[in-house]
Amino acid sequence: MPATAVFYHLLRAGLDETVMTTVTRAQGAGWRVMIRAPDAALLQHLDAKLWLGPEEGFLAHGLAGGAQDADQPVLLGQGPITNGAQGLMLLAGAEAARDEMAALQRIWVLFDGADPEAVAKARQSWAQMTGWGLAAQYWSDESGVWVKKSDRAAAPPAA
Repeated sequence: MPATAVFYHLLRAGLDETVMTTVTRAQGAGWRVMIRAPDAALLQHLDAKLWLGPEEGFLAHGLAGGAQDADQPVLLGQGPITNGAQGLMLLAGAEAARDEMAALQRIWVLFDGADPEAVAKARQSWAQMTGWGLAAQYWSDESGVWVKKSDRAAAPPAA
């Protein structure tokens, strides 16, 4: 079964909070996660935030480039998936390759709803991923709670 792409249009929720909640749920499902962003400073920021979480909710993780990358349940990086992740989180316009999708259960695309460039990039990613045949969901928190605004079933990939 192909992966499902889930798009989170962040208007009220913070990026840090949404990452923590989503990754915690993914780990609850037994998944490893790769968090990808093109900006190393953003990844370092998230790394620090993940270390500051409550002890009982600690998310074991690491920044890509270490000797134990393959062992990390949550890996933050800019490059390929090297930790056997079932989930790939794309931040700040990060992209995924079509061939990566075969091993994934879920792709999350988190984007800043107040940034027109981020919204345009997310729309482009939606078209690309649904064109690859992935199921996709679009969620928005404009009302203060997460509401699913669109749900597209998986389809045969476009030629």
